[in-house]
Amino acid sequence: MLMSAALAVIAVTLAVALGPVPVPVDVVWSVIGHHTVGAPRTNTWTTTEDNIVWLVRLPRALLGLVVGAGLSLAGVCIQAIVRNALADPYLLGVSSGASCGAALTILFGVGIGLGANALSISAFLGGLAAIAAVVAVARLGGQLTATRLVLAGVAVGYALSAVTSFLVFAADTRDGSRALLFWLLGALDQARWSIVGIPAAAVALTLVALMASAPALDALAIGDATARSLGVDPERLRRRLLVLVALCVGVVVAVSGTIGFVGLVVPHVARQVVGGQHRLLLPVAAFGGGAFLVLADVVARVAFSPREIPLGIVTALIGAPFVVLLVRTGVASER
Repeated sequence: MLMSAALAVIAVTLAVALGPVPVPVDVVWSVIGHHTVGAPRTNTWTTTEDNIVWLVRLPRALLGLVVGAGLSLAGVCIQAIVRNALADPYLLGVSSGASCGAALTILFGVGIGLGANALSISAFLGGLAAIAAVVAVARLGGQLTATRLVLAGVAVGYALSAVTSFLVFAADTRDGSRALLFWLLGALDQARWSIVGIPAAAVALTLVALMASAPALDALAIGDATARSLGVDPERLRRRLLVLVALCVGVVVAVSGTIGFVGLVVPHVARQVVGGQHRLLLPVAAFGGGAFLVLADVVARVAFSPREIPLGIVTALIGAPFVVLLVRTGVASER
């Protein structure tokens, strides 16, 4: 866990230091120390460097750390809930619901009266509505089992994706469609200090709650029969964890757009490093996911500078070959 935390710190440092205007690492930490603990300012950095570090790059790096951690935690949890190594946070339709909510705001101005956070709020509410629909559909057949959750999630996700596509068709505005496309591909370019706090709190609470449920997650990952023999009610636990995951993913997607593969790739890597016990797996996945997304965002910013690649493209280019490797090695099988 200490190694993954150190990796996250290194990733944030690189993210703040690298860019069209490079900033030396010692200046990065001097500026951070000045603003956080009141370290005395020296003449080793300029006002421009101070603004770049504190107002632009550090909020973006921390937001990437939070979003990556949230998606990774959700991925670990979802894989245990449905007992499928290929499950990720978007399997249950949260991403499609958030995209639909964002489309309503970007293309038609729905909820625009909510102010600067209208897009985030609409995406968040869309994600919650999607998970509620998934649970309702899954329960139509009886108990809330892993198979029913997967089938319901796929059905609701495709339906909401179709609604989003129809909204784009109905709006027929080039600027709105481009703005929605960039959001759908994920980005951290809107990061600022005022929006980091809520996602950070949501991810921290998610980590604490999942750590408290780690033994139950271990039992659920083995099977419902094993969970019951250990005194765990699988259906009740799934409902509780689904609400938790929906809140976490809804919050992070609302501020970053839809970023794929993080919640699929990182849990696998963390599992290879520390094993399947969730007491160790959860914090390692959280730090690892944060570091992965921060470094991916560095690539998105600097690869074709001054133009910026949507973050979802970078994570997909990394994640897709990884999934192929999983299939080839036989790791990507139902657990």
